[in-house]
Amino acid sequence: MLDATSAKLIVVGLFGGGLLLSLGTHGSGVIANDPDRNIWTPDELTMPLELQVAYNDQDILFRYRWPTEHPNLYIDMLRYDGERWVRHGASPVGPDPDGLYEDRMTMLVDDGSIPEFQRYGGYITVGDGMRFFTDAAARAEIAEHPVLGPEGRSDIRKHLPATRTDPGDWRTIVDPEELAAQRQAGYFLDLWHWRAHRSNPLDVSDDQFVAEYRLSDTGRGAYFTNWDGDAGHPQLMFDAEQVGFHALRWEDVSRNDPDPEGIYYLAEDFAVPFDPDHAWQSGDVIPRRALRQPAGARAAVTVDGQARWREGWWDVTLRRALDTGAPDVDKIMHHGGVYDIGVAVHRDATGARWHYVSMPYQVGLGRAADIAAHRFTGMRPNWDEVPAFEMTLFYPGQVSWPRLTSATHAGADNIRAGVPVRFRHNEAQLAQYGVEIEFENEIRRQWMLTMLLGVGLIISFALSASMLMRRREGEG
Repeated sequence: MLDATSAKLIVVGLFGGGLLLSLGTHGSGVIANDPDRNIWTPDELTMPLELQVAYNDQDILFRYRWPTEHPNLYIDMLRYDGERWVRHGASPVGPDPDGLYEDRMTMLVDDGSIPEFQRYGGYITVGDGMRFFTDAAARAEIAEHPVLGPEGRSDIRKHLPATRTDPGDWRTIVDPEELAAQRQAGYFLDLWHWRAHRSNPLDVSDDQFVAEYRLSDTGRGAYFTNWDGDAGHPQLMFDAEQVGFHALRWEDVSRNDPDPEGIYYLAEDFAVPFDPDHAWQSGDVIPRRALRQPAGARAAVTVDGQARWREGWWDVTLRRALDTGAPDVDKIMHHGGVYDIGVAVHRDATGARWHYVSMPYQVGLGRAADIAAHRFTGMRPNWDEVPAFEMTLFYPGQVSWPRLTSATHAGADNIRAGVPVRFRHNEAQLAQYGVEIEFENEIRRQWMLTMLLGVGLIISFALSASMLMRRREGEG
């Protein structure tokens, strides 16, 4: 029979061991980057952005300022390794390992035609099967789709819920007649898309829109793919007579510290056809994206002044006509109007869904709204006179609109009742929710383990106490 000291040691050992095991496993091994499952979580879940808006009788200007420790100006480079041209800086899971992914800023705009956007912002554009989600639609299945396959789509991108007969199934695109009727009724989101490499050197931004897919306005974009797939080399190279070299050098590109006033991009103005017989050296680099002046409706958004990174902040001002004359792809604006916007930023060499997004806000042109646009005369406003609106952007994780409107989301009833997201959540909560959704299986498993260990701890305490009591009764 155990003596009193041994019984006490058993009590302490069982209780303490169970407690340490429970505490040691709770919350551990849950949040971990997993590129194979398209999971990478940024260290910072929120970031600030300052926005100023001004307009005159013809144009509207949006000035955005956001912090980033280092500007990223490169994207999508082809490096010669002595035998072949190797691609660097394609869309990565999380940050590009070479730092070769450009900074970007996007803004969704609506004129009130989509009330759900006013209430829930960009969440409504995140449908089923989105690219770089853990459950992203398979490339082979997309290729076989009767609509997306012939269009050459390889992944699922932003789209609006009513463009699907079942918003929870990316395959169920409504018929072309219904899509045309939606567009005529204004059921699309204008998308302004500024890129540090693929548009900024030309002082332009891309003009796109979101409907059944993320689409580009009519006309010519500011860049094209500089690659000859059959030959396995670029189509164009630098014109040495104009810029002094045929290619960049990997030792310079990999340092990721280009001169913003220098030649770090390839444009048609100083490009010539690629010469495969040139004495190419290992480490030569040619951009896989070549720039050109955009045209048509796609060229409607321009950079006003110069967009530059200075002292830890990007400062970007975009300008567009209030009325572009293209109401089927642009949201036409007027004095006296109120417009809904949502802003997103890519920084730290990240692409795809690894961005920070804002809540939806309203901009008023001569009307009360979250952001009051400043009316001015002349070509440019005095920005010192324009109030700055400070917003917080957050990492959205893998939260989709089908999930938010399903029974698995506790707030689905509020969405059905039309309660805006800003009335129920703040940005930190939304970022945390986004992370929780990415790791919901791991979190559920961890809580189950913690619960089982807790039950075991209670049992061990009861057994230990019972042993001690029996020991004391025996001594009595």
